[in-house]
Amino acid sequence: MTQWFRYLSVMLMAACAGIAAAHADTKADVTGSIASGSVSGLPIPRFVSLKADKVNMHIGPAKNYEVKWLYQRAGLPVEITAEFENWRRIRDSDGTEGWVYHSLLSGRRTGVVIAKSKEELVPLYAKPDSKAAIAAHLQPGVLGSVKRCNANWCRMIGPGFDGWIPQERLWGVYPNEKVD
Repeated sequence: MTQWFRYLSVMLMAACAGIAAAHADTKADVTGSIASGSVSGLPIPRFVSLKADKVNMHIGPAKNYEVKWLYQRAGLPVEITAEFENWRRIRDSDGTEGWVYHSLLSGRRTGVVIAKSKEELVPLYAKPDSKAAIAAHLQPGVLGSVKRCNANWCRMIGPGFDGWIPQERLWGVYPNEKVD
């Protein structure tokens, strides 16, 4: 009986070690897949926008991971920094990172106006030239569609405005990026 008990104990410990090793392998596979690049074949990093009004950001790439943040604004630009299967790790304009299911993201390009202070109004020009007429003054945080960028200027359209903004005043496009 004692020998049978020892045999059972050894088998149980071996099984537990096997499960732990398999779990470690799974974690390594997830990390390896994330580090290896794009699952979709699209460049990483890249900017996209939120497709829905309510988007859960999870702490890991699955629905059973805890929800870290709830976005409640469709069109908000986010940066995809990694991919794992149908999940995308994103970063928002505040630097918050987490995982979102791919179908909740859109390739539509949008931008958020950034300013040096909360009180500063950012000029939107009628043409891509700082000497052009000012079409509007935008507050920090204003969201709009990015229609085109020529490496220094972006054409931005939103409710009640349409014009050109210096590219460094937008979060949602890379420096010197061209968008058509």
